[in-house]
Amino acid sequence: MNPGLILPRARRLAGDHKLFTWAFAAGVVLRLFAILGYPGALWFWGDSFVYLGASLRPQPNLSKATGYSFFLRALLPFHSLTLVTVVQHLMGLSVAVMIYVLLRRNGVSKTWSAVATLPQLLDGYIIEDEHMIMTETLFTFLLMVAMLMLLWKPRPVWWKMLVAGLVTGCAALVRTDGEVMYAVFPLFLLLRGWSWKTVRGWLMAITFAVASLVPYAAYAGWFHDYYPQYHKYDITLAEGFFLWGRVSSFANCAVIKPTAAEAKICPTDAIVDRTPPGNFVWENDYIHNGKHNPGFSPVTPASDKLLTSFAERAIEAQPLDYAKTVFFDTMLSFGIPRIAYPGAGTTFYYSFHTHYVVARTATTKGYNTLPPKNQTWIGTNVAADNAYHDWVAYGHQAPGVVDKVFAVPILIYERVVFTWGPLLAVIFLVGLGGVISVSASARRRGHGLRSALSFQALRSLRLHWSPRGTTRLPWFTAVALLVTPIAVADFDYRYLIPAIPFACLAAGLAFAPRRTPATPDTPPATSPASAESAVPDSVADELSVES
Repeated sequence: MNPGLILPRARRLAGDHKLFTWAFAAGVVLRLFAILGYPGALWFWGDSFVYLGASLRPQPNLSKATGYSFFLRALLPFHSLTLVTVVQHLMGLSVAVMIYVLLRRNGVSKTWSAVATLPQLLDGYIIEDEHMIMTETLFTFLLMVAMLMLLWKPRPVWWKMLVAGLVTGCAALVRTDGEVMYAVFPLFLLLRGWSWKTVRGWLMAITFAVASLVPYAAYAGWFHDYYPQYHKYDITLAEGFFLWGRVSSFANCAVIKPTAAEAKICPTDAIVDRTPPGNFVWENDYIHNGKHNPGFSPVTPASDKLLTSFAERAIEAQPLDYAKTVFFDTMLSFGIPRIAYPGAGTTFYYSFHTHYVVARTATTKGYNTLPPKNQTWIGTNVAADNAYHDWVAYGHQAPGVVDKVFAVPILIYERVVFTWGPLLAVIFLVGLGGVISVSASARRRGHGLRSALSFQALRSLRLHWSPRGTTRLPWFTAVALLVTPIAVADFDYRYLIPAIPFACLAAGLAFAPRRTPATPDTPPATSPASAESAVPDSVADELSVES
C-alpha cells in the first residue's frame, strides 16, 4: 500500500461517514480531557492492589483471576500508568469502531449505526472506568473482538473459531463473569443456520469450545503449581465466597435448615439489618475471623466447598426469594437516579473528583482514593511491597496529581452525560425487537384506540421470530453479562459497562434489513459476491484502489 494514499483515504472515509466521525472525534476529545486531567491512572480500592501487584510479581490470587495483570505486565517496560490508560481509552474507541463496522456490514444505515455507538463513545462512566486500573475495558474489548470474528461472515472458518475461542478464554481470565460465554458462543454457532444438524457445525462449535478452554487450563495449571498445598486446578477459590454473599441478602436459617458446619456461616441478623451483598461479603463476622467463626478464612478449598454448599442449599430452600432478589437487583440497572449501591464508598470510585482525599465531616464519610502505604493484597514477601510502593515501582511517578483545567470539565460532563437507566432499558427493548416481533394479520374495522383493542384485532396478534441482521448473539450476550454477576454476586454499576456496548450492537441490528429466505423458484436479490461484501460502499471502493 502506498503510504501517500493513507491520508486521502482516511479523509474520504471520514467524509463518507460524517456522523460517526464527529461522534468518534467527540469521544477522543473527552478521553483526552481525562488523560490530561488525571495523569497516571485512577485507583479502585482492593482490586487495583491485586492487579498491579500481580503485574510486578506474577502470581495467581485466591479471590480473583489475575488475567488483567498480564496486560499490565506487557506494558511494564514503559513504566507509565498514563500509557496504560491511553491504551485502555484506545480499546474503548476500538469497541465503538467494531460496533459501527458490524452494523454497516449488516446493512444498517450510517445514521443508526452511528447512533448505536454513542453510549460507548460518550458515556462519562465508561470513560472514567477506562481510566482506572480495572478489568472492564480489556474484558469488553476482547469479547467484542471475539464477536467480530463470529459475526463477520455467516459461514464460520475453523481458524477464526480457534482464534475467537482463545480470545474468549483470555477474556474469562480477565473477568470470571466471562465464563458464561463458554456456553453462549458455542450454542450460537450450533443454532445459527441450524448448524447443529451438520457435522461441520459441530466441528466449528467444538473448535471454539476447546480453544476457549486452553487459557483456562493453562491458568489452572499455574494455580495448582503455585499453591501445591491446595491440590486444586482452578483459577480462584472464591466462587463460594461471592455466592454466599449473594444469598446473604435473603438467607433464613430457619427455612434453610443448614448442617452443623453450615450453621456457623448462616447469617442470623435480621435481613433488614444486612447491608447489600457487595458490602456484606467483606464486612461480616460469619465468614471472616470474628466472633461468630474465629479463625475462619473464606478462600481455602474447604471453605470454598462449605460456602458453595450453603449457598446452593439456600437457593434450593428459597428459590422464589433468590429469583426475586436477582430480578429486583437487575432492575436497578434501569432505575433513575443512580443510587449509592452497594454503598457510597464503592460508587465514589466511579466518578471523577477534584481531590483524591476527601476529609470526613459530620454528615459524610471521608474517602481516600490514593494507593495506601500500609496495605497490600499480594506479594507480602517483601516489606516494601505495599500498594503505594507498587504504584511508584510501576509508573515511576507519585499518585494524586489533578490538573483542574481539564479535570473539572470532564468531572461535570460525567455527571450529566451517561447511559441513564431508562435509556438503557430502551436500548435492551429495541434490541429485543429484532428477536421477537408482533404482527396483526386481521383487518381492523374503523380507526383509533378502540378499534386497535377490539377482540378481532387482539385475536390476530402473533408473536414470531423476526430475523434482522445477527441480532440474537449480541442481545443474549448483553443479557448474560448483565445478569450473571448479579446472580452469583451482587449488582454493581461497574458491571453494566461490559453489557452496554453489546446491547447497543443488538439495538442497532434491529434496524438491519429484514432477511427473507430465498426459495428455489425465486433467485436471491443479490449475487453471492455482493452478499459476501456487505461492507460500506466507501470501504469497498477504497479496497479496490490499487496500491
